[in-house]
Amino acid sequence: MRLKFIEPLMPTLVEQPPEGDAWSHEVKFDGYRSQMIIDEDGTRIYTRRGLDWTTKYRDIMAASAELGAESAIIDGEIVVLNEAGLSDFAALRKAITRRQHDLYFVAFDLLHLNGHDLRDMALEERREILASMIPPDIRIQFSQPLPGDPKAIFHLIDEAGLEGMVSKRRDSKYRSGRSTAWLKIKSYMVEEYDLLGVEREPGKPAFALMADRKTGQYVGSAFINSSRPIRERLWKRAQEHAGPAPKGMKRPATQWVKPGLIGRVKHLRGEEDLRHASLQDFREE
Repeated sequence: MRLKFIEPLMPTLVEQPPEGDAWSHEVKFDGYRSQMIIDEDGTRIYTRRGLDWTTKYRDIMAASAELGAESAIIDGEIVVLNEAGLSDFAALRKAITRRQHDLYFVAFDLLHLNGHDLRDMALEERREILASMIPPDIRIQFSQPLPGDPKAIFHLIDEAGLEGMVSKRRDSKYRSGRSTAWLKIKSYMVEEYDLLGVEREPGKPAFALMADRKTGQYVGSAFINSSRPIRERLWKRAQEHAGPAPKGMKRPATQWVKPGLIGRVKHLRGEEDLRHASLQDFREE
């Protein structure tokens, strides 16, 4: 029987990891969420949105034969590990087109096995079966649970420069779509960006519009929650450095600025564009 893609369960973003023994915790990998389907037609690998990307992952497909499953649906993440052993999103994009042998599939859930739908089983039982299927030293790896106190785990993850962690209810069933049975807690980092302009509308929060310092590409906006003196100094500098709008950008409430103002922005780690970002300070080049 040809198995169909199942819409993935999506974790809910929270600020703090949940406490208590009802939860297990894993590293949040910085890669492409993917679903591996094994059936009589061979192995297929789909993106989070159900696009068939099998041809991009030939080495991982070959490794799937070592799982010994007649049929299976496995939820996981395609990653590339850097020299420090951390998942590296920038390297992942290059590897997909040029270096397939650097790709790994990190498996963290099992939805179907040999004709049986496992989604109504408890997460912990599904993961026990999954762990037992994966032999050592292949391109498919099991996402190991992290032992210890959740806050201590998150502190170590943050210190190591990882994207964050995912906490999952041990007894939870697998249900497609957004769920509070899985919670993701993400680390923050601070980086410098070019300031393109300041968006201010009466009665609304002010935002700094930021661009990547290497490419000049717009990457998103950062909430200006800095101290009042920084806000006032920023607005003064923005007016003094007033410039034209970048090509293709239309935002009527924005004071655009000439190049030369650099913002320090705190934002979620492991995102392509700025998310949950705030401007901490700025300087002139």
